[in-house]
Amino acid sequence: MKKILIVEDDKALHAAYRTILEKEKYEVFGAYNGQEALDILDNKKVDLILLDISMPKMNGIEFLEKFANVSGTKVIVFSNLDSEKEINKVYELGAHRYILKAWASPLELVKVVKDTI
Repeated sequence: MKKILIVEDDKALHAAYRTILEKEKYEVFGAYNGQEALDILDNKKVDLILLDISMPKMNGIEFLEKFANVSGTKVIVFSNLDSEKEINKVYELGAHRYILKAWASPLELVKVVKDTI
């Protein structure tokens, strides 16, 4: 079973992503900021990280700067930020894909996840 870590501070979106991905038979873990995600990754290996950028405590870019991706885990950034500077930065830091939340429903997210892992 593939394992996914959702890093999203919006509780409603977090719950929607989790529900949809669990229905697709993924094992799902959740964090509400980058620091929580790093703490989870200290103990768990995941195949994919769905990462928001704008979060409290540690945002997505700060997370990517600290994340030591030694296992080849793929990262999909799923954010409302549409700044070329931000997009370029997440790719420089190792993100696999960048998707704007405004243009992708949770169901479309599942398709991207399936195409990625």
